[in-house]
Parts: sequence; C-alpha cells; structure tokens
Amino acid sequence: MERLRIATADREQLVDITEEVRRVAAGLELSEGALLVYCPHTTAGIAVNEGYDPDVAADVRRFMARLAPRDAGYAHAEGNSDSHIKAIITGGSQFVPVTSGRLALGHWQAIFLCEFDGPRTREVWVTAVG
Repeated sequence: MERLRIATADREQLVDITEEVRRVAAGLELSEGALLVYCPHTTAGIAVNEGYDPDVAADVRRFMARLAPRDAGYAHAEGNSDSHIKAIITGGSQFVPVTSGRLALGHWQAIFLCEFDGPRTREVWVTAVG
C-alpha cells in the first residue's frame, strides 16, 4: 500500500490527485484489476468526477454548502459537523479500474481528494485489488 500525503490550502477544496494515483499504479505493476483509493479521515473524502472544467468542482462545493451549511446549529462541539456530513455524502473511497497497467478513467474523469475541513495535510492510501 502506498500512502500519499496531500496538502490542502482551503477549508473546502477538491484536489486533483489523478497523477499521484497514476504514479502509484505504474509502480505496482498491476496489469488488470483495480486500485482502492481510500481516505482515512472523517472530514474528507474521495470522488471521481470531471477534472477538465474547474467550474464543476466549484459547483460541487457550492451545492455541498447549501446541503450542509457550516453553521446550522449542530451539536458537535468542534464546529465541523458540516465537514463530517459532506465526507459521508462523498464517501471515503473509490475503486478505480486498471487495464493494461493503466488507470481506466473516462475521458474527462479525474480522482479528487475532497477536503471539507482544511487546510490540512491529508493521507490517501492506494492499494491494488486483483
């Protein structure tokens, strides 16, 4: 298993980690199978979505802010309940297919670390399946 360290700059940010995951895949010498891309944090997640137009990530952040506002009278004392909710919605992991030793992503797809409680340095764990 490879552990990537990803620094985030903002409280909420979608960080494209596709190239880092691609480097891991190349080093694993996995011909066919999948990679599990996992985030071991409760206020961040992993998503696969469009990576070409940055407006998509901005739209996702705005939608999530409406869905789980930062100050909505939550009971959790740390003041980051919205971050936990957004991470649950996003999910903590994604399987990414590998074929002929390469990530099998769609034309516009990218892999994102979804930060909801930054800035922080996060870990993303990548391991081969298959």
